[in-house]
Amino acid sequence: MEILLAQSREIDCLKAEVASLNEKLEEKELIMSRSGSIAEASLELNRVFEAAQLAADQYVRSIRMRYSE
Repeated sequence: MEILLAQSREIDCLKAEVASLNEKLEEKELIMSRSGSIAEASLELNRVFEAAQLAADQYVRSIRMRYSE
């Protein structure tokens, strides 16, 4: 009977440990999915900045051409 009780306690401890590890795994997966989203957003933002820079450069060139004539 004592052996069964000890095994039952061990099973309960192992179940609690598995639950804790599952929570940590879910947190890590969430962090990983957010990282991907952040990386994608960063790339998109870089494209926006590049387009804005090109537009600004073109505007400056047109102003210089206008005043150099």
